[in-house]
Amino acid sequence: MIVLDAVLAVFLVVAVLAGLGMRVVQQYQRGVVFRFGRVRDEIRQPGLAFLVPAVDRMKKVNIQIITLPIPAQEGITRDNVTVRVDAVVYFQVVDPVRAAVNVQDYEFAISQVAQTSLRSIIGKSELDDLLANREPINQGLELMLDSPALGWGIQIDRVEIKDVALPESMKRSMSRQAEAERERRARIITADGEFQASARLAEAATIMSRAPAALQLRLLQTVVEVAAEKNSTLVLPFPVELLRFLDSATHRAEAAADAPPPPAKRGVEQLELPDLDEVLAHPLLGGGAPDGSTG
Repeated sequence: MIVLDAVLAVFLVVAVLAGLGMRVVQQYQRGVVFRFGRVRDEIRQPGLAFLVPAVDRMKKVNIQIITLPIPAQEGITRDNVTVRVDAVVYFQVVDPVRAAVNVQDYEFAISQVAQTSLRSIIGKSELDDLLANREPINQGLELMLDSPALGWGIQIDRVEIKDVALPESMKRSMSRQAEAERERRARIITADGEFQASARLAEAATIMSRAPAALQLRLLQTVVEVAAEKNSTLVLPFPVELLRFLDSATHRAEAAADAPPPPAKRGVEQLELPDLDEVLAHPLLGGGAPDGSTG
């Protein structure tokens, strides 16, 4: 009976020690074992891990990709603009032993290095690059983080700038600049359209000058297009040549009114008619001498 009790007691002690020495490592974790304070070269893989009670101590290291937001950092760009920039870092532990031994808290260390690198990259960049050309800046941040992270057993997957906060005065200045730029483009497009239209109209005028009837047909076509809108008022274009003719006729009439009156005509009985041969022989009538020869 005493032997049975002793066996049960030993079995119970072994079971308790075995229970104390068993650890479960998840699929996304790796176990780093310390035996009497010295790290073991063997990394415990996912599953059930056995430790020597009171001798071994295991630290679990997460090997998932960790998303670490970087707090917004305020700085002055190379073109003297004050901005606030925040970013995000994606990294993963590739060497659990280094991550557990070489650095006390690798997440905090990566956060501090990322903040310092972000402030440094802000001072080296211009505002336009931060707003529109972020890919080289992201790559520069990644290179600046890779150097210390490799010694900690950490691989930087990617670094991205999330947002760039600008002062309100700078936002208004950029809005005015964008508005002025769009207005300039609109004026250039309008001027280009006017130039092309004038060139086409000049070609059309040259063609119509060769056939005056074409201008009349074009006028009638315009009247038909205007009349198709069912308007109550129809505006007809007036030829400029007719206006010039009327203007010249008006000037001639005014000049005639200002001229002195002609002398009184003689009576019929005092009027001397020229000879018929002299009239026919006048050069304006194409006449010649009475003998038939031309003058």
